[in-house]
Amino acid sequence: MTQRERDIDVLARTIWGEARGEGRAGQIAVGWCIRNRVEMDLHNDGKPDWWGEGYEGVCKAPWQFSCWNLNDPNSAYLRGEKQIPSGQFMQCREAALAVIDGQEPDPTGAATHYYATTMKKPPAWVKGATRTRKIGRHIFFKDVP
Repeated sequence: MTQRERDIDVLARTIWGEARGEGRAGQIAVGWCIRNRVEMDLHNDGKPDWWGEGYEGVCKAPWQFSCWNLNDPNSAYLRGEKQIPSGQFMQCREAALAVIDGQEPDPTGAATHYYATTMKKPPAWVKGATRTRKIGRHIFFKDVP
């Protein structure tokens, strides 16, 4: 598998785990949030960032995208131990391609973080962050301290 195919696959799996019920707009938004992390150099120092490098590093960084956490019920699907329904995966793969290839503009306002509105309370990191958009059941932020 080429690096490009690996990037598409990992991003599609992450979109499936985080936003499969959101429709295309929500899936594109989650994909762009990840792409924004991939492209950002946090301290403009050229050094690896705490949230990972590249699509695989960013998506699989510990405790960043909960669908990859071993205790998350989605992780078995993402690791290939269980089969993701092909129709759902194809939709997420199309969203991943659109994000990686820049076929869709960033709808998040340059967000690097989000949380699901289904959470009982917002995560602590929202304090001091700039809210950019609400898309589907996700609220997006940038400038997270």
